Amino acid sequence: MTRMLFVDQPYLQDCMAEVIEVNDRGGIILDQTVFYATGGGQPGDSGVMVLASGEEIPIATTVYGPDRAQIIHVPANPAPLPLAGERVRLKLDWARRHAHMRIHTGLHLLSAVLDYPVTGGSIGAGKGRLDFDIPEAGLDKEEIAAKLNELIAADLPVSFRWISDEELDAQPELVKTMSVKPPRGAGRVRLVSIEGCDLQPCGGTHVAKTGEIGRLAVPKIEKKGGKNRRVRIAFAQ
Repeated sequence: MTRMLFVDQPYLQDCMAEVIEVNDRGGIILDQTVFYATGGGQPGDSGVMVLASGEEIPIATTVYGPDRAQIIHVPANPAPLPLAGERVRLKLDWARRHAHMRIHTGLHLLSAVLDYPVTGGSIGAGKGRLDFDIPEAGLDKEEIAAKLNELIAADLPVSFRWISDEELDAQPELVKTMSVKPPRGAGRVRLVSIEGCDLQPCGGTHVAKTGEIGRLAVPKIEKKGGKNRRVRIAFAQ
């Protein structure tokens, strides 16, 4: 298994690790990592892997292995690869990751402002979107943005805790996303809480306080079907 340091330490930007395996596609599997693996609408992290020789391997993205117990680091281009047992250092592209953390937390706020079932979503470095199951239109971009920025300005603490699969089953109302289910299989599920505002299962990375998000804009609301509305957010210029 790969120890996923980003789960408990989202602000950790580098770490040492040992190479477990290089698979037949050149993907590098380590005993631990600070790199978030693609999932829940959040892109996998990128950065650099530094070999014992000092040579650097650019990492384009990070994904889960078939059983989600291992994380695969995907090199950006063909390069000399490390050997199993070699010690390497990982350095995160922090600016990109931090932007993902800010947008991801902003989307949690959006799901609190618009209390409707979420049918999909995605996260980018400076923008993101959620799709909502809303029976009628009438959403106002400026009103939504004003409510979002009020919650951001309140600088609410963001924290997480764990509950068992059974506890989650007993509280189905915690799951807002209809298309993406909480990661299961370990016997426990991670809940992300924004104080007084939002509580839901999530395996992504988030900022510690809402004020860290910065001002957001709602540039576009799209109709994607009879009951589907896509609401986009972005960092305000």
